Amino acid sequence: MHVEVASGAGFCFGVSRAISAVEGLLAEGKLVCTLGPIIHNAYMVKKLAQKGVRVVDCPEDVRPEKGEVLVIRSHGVARDVIEKIKKLNIMYLDATCPFVKKIHNIVSDTSRNADVILIAGDKSHPEVFGIAGHCADFYIFSDYEELLDIIKKNGEVLARANVLAVAQTTFSVSQWRRCADFLRSKFEGVKIFHTICGATASRQDEACKLSKKADVMLVIGGRESSNTAKLFDICQKNCKSFFIETADDLRFDDIKKAKLIGITAGASTPVDIIEEVKRKMEDFLENNDDVGQNEGEEASFEQMLEESLKSLTTDDKVVGTVVGIAPNEVYVDVGRKQAGFIPADELSNDPNAKPEDVVKIGDELNLLIMRTNDQDGTIMLSKKRIDALEGFKEIIEAKENGAVLSGKVTNVINGGIIVVTNGIKVFIPASLATVSRGESLEDLKGKEVKLRIIDVNERRRRAVGSIRSVLMDAKKADIESFFDTLEVGKTLRGKVKSFTNYGAFIDLGPIDGMVHISELSWDRVKHPSDVLNLGDEVEVWVKSFDKDAGKISLTYKDNGENPWETLKNDYPVGSVVDAKIVGLTDYGAFANFLPGIDGLIHVSQISNRRVDKPRDVLSIGDVVKAAIIDIDFDRHRISLSIKSLLEDKGDEAGSDEEEMNSAYDVQPEVDNNGEDAVASGEAESEKFEDTDTSADE
Repeated sequence: MHVEVASGAGFCFGVSRAISAVEGLLAEGKLVCTLGPIIHNAYMVKKLAQKGVRVVDCPEDVRPEKGEVLVIRSHGVARDVIEKIKKLNIMYLDATCPFVKKIHNIVSDTSRNADVILIAGDKSHPEVFGIAGHCADFYIFSDYEELLDIIKKNGEVLARANVLAVAQTTFSVSQWRRCADFLRSKFEGVKIFHTICGATASRQDEACKLSKKADVMLVIGGRESSNTAKLFDICQKNCKSFFIETADDLRFDDIKKAKLIGITAGASTPVDIIEEVKRKMEDFLENNDDVGQNEGEEASFEQMLEESLKSLTTDDKVVGTVVGIAPNEVYVDVGRKQAGFIPADELSNDPNAKPEDVVKIGDELNLLIMRTNDQDGTIMLSKKRIDALEGFKEIIEAKENGAVLSGKVTNVINGGIIVVTNGIKVFIPASLATVSRGESLEDLKGKEVKLRIIDVNERRRRAVGSIRSVLMDAKKADIESFFDTLEVGKTLRGKVKSFTNYGAFIDLGPIDGMVHISELSWDRVKHPSDVLNLGDEVEVWVKSFDKDAGKISLTYKDNGENPWETLKNDYPVGSVVDAKIVGLTDYGAFANFLPGIDGLIHVSQISNRRVDKPRDVLSIGDVVKAAIIDIDFDRHRISLSIKSLLEDKGDEAGSDEEEMNSAYDVQPEVDNNGEDAVASGEAESEKFEDTDTSADE
């Protein structure tokens, strides 16, 4: 038996490009949200969520006032969605796959000529939604039969129109060829664009070839992934195939008889999931046939057990009572004239167990007669072989019903550990022995553990188990219980686990919580390490949490030091303050006069003379006198004025206030060096918008 992985498995160009775009924004310290899951892979979406990426269902869910940047996923969106994003003045990055963008351009151009467009694809897939959103008149079909039905029902309309056909980038290559040939025969002058992604076509061809020579195919990908589903359809026509999302979905009973196991994966499957499946398969292959062979007694035990059970009769079994215990054997009364004894190595499968730990005087034991010596008047007996016979039945039942068993770790061997449960040695691969890789297996030796049986070889009386499965269930239960006790404002204690550019992760025990960089201090913070140290024990407060997503947002700010309370008590409207210029935009300047509090000096409030650009009269670092002319405590906004100290404009103040409120609505992010990050809401949109939509991209 061996494993072969298709060379083209894993992220395609478009998916890799979209993930890189999101990670690039995170590295810049941006708050990121995606319009729907960035890719159809729950593992990757969860991984990004742990980094702070939020999934929204529509543009209206974006929070531009908090500086969120919206990423349009690789599947693309309809034209009216882009228009809505621009209308809402949302900063966005268009990560639409260039091959999908090419289809948008094709159908947009032809729609202007009143052509009818036929779209081959999954009606429920977001890529198809996006393509249809750039068409005026269109029909969607998922296979050859649906195309025939459309032609039958709308033949007259299509006969009078210019017909154009495109395909979803992940559409089945064989289906598309059949549909394209039919359209050429049906409509004269039909325009057919071959828009299936080259990587998709290659991946499908590779999967087809591999599945024809393999005994079993493992197709890895998200359940919602269209291209992964098509790979599965291709493979299952040629051999026994299984659709799995992660290594935890593997069932060794399904594949243990295969000589060649092929592995392929969808375009949205991360390479680490593919590697995890491959490693788990290799662990299984390495240990399934030879588990315990590193220990000489293991092989002999298995062989002797098989031999001793072949001709076992009722007369070969006896019940004995323990009458004596010695360091190397146990003496039993079996009701015969011969004296019975059990060698220490026939008491238990645990080589480290002492006889006095296994039995006590007076215990009644079911035993197997190993050898009778009439000359010496002795009978050699075995307890562990009877235990193994009965225990293996329980192992089989535990595998069938998923029961959790208890056992003791007796050995650390090549590739994993041995756990004895119900008198049976169970092999646990290293990848299934701990919650995460890298943990020491030696630390488990001698410990009692909980495990599940995941594979059984009845003929050879061997079993493979998983400790990790039980630990993960316990962890999930702990997380559930933890969330049940949470409430906003609750004080928690935890340890600083790691840093990113946008915040710090705090180990709360069952789960990690995140303190965004803006919640570390009331002052400006360039990096979380300026406030915290790795390993610090800290007290934090719950800001918000999402039980379904498994996310907790924390704050490290001390409310007793809240500068807004100082502002409320000591700085009423009309107060004159010394303010330091910390940011400049085309519509005004941001000035700091209390730790953690910046106010806006609108361009109209800088001077009693006309100012075209604030930077013409102000510079970063300047300290100016300004009056507080408006405070919005709910929205944490302050309006300052230099002009009011120079000249009172009376009625014009109302007009100026409206301009300043308007300016706040497109307030940019200002970086920690005081440089303006965004000139205006519209400019930021243009900055992030992916404008290169050429077909050659």
